[in-house]
Amino acid sequence: MADDTRTPQTEPVDEYEREKVPPRAWLGFSSFVGQYAGEHTAGTELMIGPLFIASGVTAVDVVGGLFVGNLLAVLSWVFLTAPIAVRARLTLYFQLEKICGRKLVTVYNLANGVMFCFLAGAMVTVNATAAGVWLHIAMPGLNDLYPNSAGWVATVLVMGLLMTVVAAYGYKVVARIANIAAPWMVLVFIAYGIIGARQLGIDSVSTFWPKAQELIWTGGLPLAGRAKFTFWHVMFFAWFCNMAMHIGMADLSVFRYARKSWYAVSSAAGMYLGHFIAWLAASILYAQQLHATPGNTAVLPGPLAYNAAGIAGVMCVIVAGWTTANPTIYRAGLAFQAISPSSSRYRVTLMTGALATIAGMFPAIAMKLLDFVALYGLVLMPMGAVVFVDFWLAKRCAFQSNYAEVSGTDINWAAGLAWVLTVAGCLAIVNMGGLQIYFVGLPGWFAAATLYIVLSRLLQRKEVRL
Repeated sequence: MADDTRTPQTEPVDEYEREKVPPRAWLGFSSFVGQYAGEHTAGTELMIGPLFIASGVTAVDVVGGLFVGNLLAVLSWVFLTAPIAVRARLTLYFQLEKICGRKLVTVYNLANGVMFCFLAGAMVTVNATAAGVWLHIAMPGLNDLYPNSAGWVATVLVMGLLMTVVAAYGYKVVARIANIAAPWMVLVFIAYGIIGARQLGIDSVSTFWPKAQELIWTGGLPLAGRAKFTFWHVMFFAWFCNMAMHIGMADLSVFRYARKSWYAVSSAAGMYLGHFIAWLAASILYAQQLHATPGNTAVLPGPLAYNAAGIAGVMCVIVAGWTTANPTIYRAGLAFQAISPSSSRYRVTLMTGALATIAGMFPAIAMKLLDFVALYGLVLMPMGAVVFVDFWLAKRCAFQSNYAEVSGTDINWAAGLAWVLTVAGCLAIVNMGGLQIYFVGLPGWFAAATLYIVLSRLLQRKEVRL
């Protein structure tokens, strides 16, 4: 049902922020294949792949961990996210408002929007490293936290502006651009791996695996300040680096456009063309850099791509950054717009892109990308468990679904406490218990679901039934 309180706005495109997506706006399977392939074959893959080598992973652990982890991510989209999306056909933010209440969802939307802005900012950073190859600007190193030159700041501003304009025109434009760019980007990433392998002296398929164990994923000591990675680190990272999107339910906002829930298998295009092939290819490029220039541990996607594939490599980084940052800024814009429903989503998305661009000036986010994506997924994950339980299990567990909408409350304390207690508990385990952040997302999801059920039954004293 549409929200009658919404002030009419003149929008370039209607994104149905506070109503169900009507059948005339539903999209076919190909729209999601292109979007996921484009979003997850990103310039940031050239940041993540090298960080596996920097963490001292072995060849068996990285290949096996990526295969299993990406499969689990696809299954999470297929069985957890998409079935709710095609039944409710609402954005995550409007659906949470019905469950949590206006005040609580405002706090969540702020956290969600800011986290997505930082993630998009990392993609702006990556694009700036590519443009910087041509402009010969001073670029940040692996441990840099702040902008290091005026040229860097100006380059980030231009890259951020281009991404923001595309995102502001809505999901259909985002998907269309991804469909055009994705096939070419995937081929270039494959070329990165082949060229990097040849530069390392790997000239045949039969010699690849033994050489990979010797020269690329050697299982050596991690670089200073980084944890040693095993199969389990890689698997859980691959599964949960997009935790906010699948078990955190952010992609309800994407799959609400799908005609069928099984369209979520399209996420495999991103997981295996992007997070599997692209991460491995990026690792190979970084290994080649370490062998060619010992001591050069800088993780800069632009130079890595240029050394492998010249101008085509740099262009791939720039386009890959666009196709990933566009949907990320789009999601963040929806989160911020949900705070003030009468505001223009188009204008809010432009302001969101400006925030992401400012974040992109600070290279610390991109250089710590493995830890950041684990953190932002952990912060947003509990509300995904709340949505899942409220949608499927409320009646069976004898409490009211969409409680805030039915009761008229501004804060559903059961949802709020489940969110805060889960995040606090997970971070306490990481900081005091010594367990790394990659491993707390799965038990955290079940903890949030259990807390929400128990607290809902305890706190809904005057249950209102439809």
